[in-house]
Amino acid sequence: MVQQVTSETTIEVIYPESDGQPMADNTEQFAWIVKIKENLEILFASPADVFIAGDLFWYPVKGNPNIKQAPDTMVVFGRPKGKRSSYLQWNEDNIPPQVVFEILSPGNTLKEMTKKLQFYQRYGVEEYYIYDPAKNDLNGLLSSGDSFEVIEEMNGWVSPRLGIRFTLTPDTLEILSPTGQKFLSPLEIDQLREQERQRAERERQAKEAALQELEAASQEKEAALQELEKERDRYQELLAKLKEKGIDTDNL
Repeated sequence: MVQQVTSETTIEVIYPESDGQPMADNTEQFAWIVKIKENLEILFASPADVFIAGDLFWYPVKGNPNIKQAPDTMVVFGRPKGKRSSYLQWNEDNIPPQVVFEILSPGNTLKEMTKKLQFYQRYGVEEYYIYDPAKNDLNGLLSSGDSFEVIEEMNGWVSPRLGIRFTLTPDTLEILSPTGQKFLSPLEIDQLREQERQRAERERQAKEAALQELEAASQEKEAALQELEKERDRYQELLAKLKEKGIDTDNL
C-alpha cells in the first residue's frame, strides 16, 4: 500500500516598505514634518517605550498588505524605540499609533484625506491633527467610541496624550512643549545651540579672567608681605647695630 503525502505550501506575504512616492510635495510640507517629528523625539527622548516615526508604513492587519497608511508623523505609546522598516502592528503587541499628524500640500485630495480619516478612525488612532501651512489652518479630531469628534477650538488646545500646546498666530502655527519650549526647526535648534556655546564660552572666559585677577592680586599681596618682611629685617639689623655702639634703642 502506497501512502500519499500531501505537501502544504505557505505563501509569504510581502509588506512593502515604500510606495515609491516622495515623503513631501514641497519644502514647506517637508520642513513641518521634520519639525514635528524631531521635536517630539526630543520631547520623549527619556521614556524608552515611546516610538515616534515619520512617513513609515503602518500595517494594522496581518496578511493584508493592502491595508496601510504612512502618517507624516505617528506616536506610539507602549512600544520601544528602535529601527523599523515598517510598523507591523501584530508584532507590536497589537498597539496602534495613538497620535498621528498630517501636513497638507496642494497635492492632497479630498478623497485621499477622507480615506486617511476613515483608516485612522477604524484602526484605533486617538488623536488626529491636520495642518495646512499654506492656509495656516489647523484641525484636530479626538476618538470618541467608534468615531472621531472635531475639536472645536484648536488655538490653545493641549494634546491629552502629548501634553503639547497648539497656538495659531496670524502667520503660522506654534507648538509648545509642556514646559513652554517652542518647537524649533533643526536650523533654529542649531542656532540656539551655537548661542548657548558662545554664552558658555563668554562665561568661561569671564571666570578665567576673574581667576587671573585674583591670582594677580594674590601675587601682589605676597610681594607686599615679602617687602614688609624685608623692611622688618632691615629694622632689626639697624637696632642691633645701634645696640653694638652702645646706643639705648629703648629710649629712641
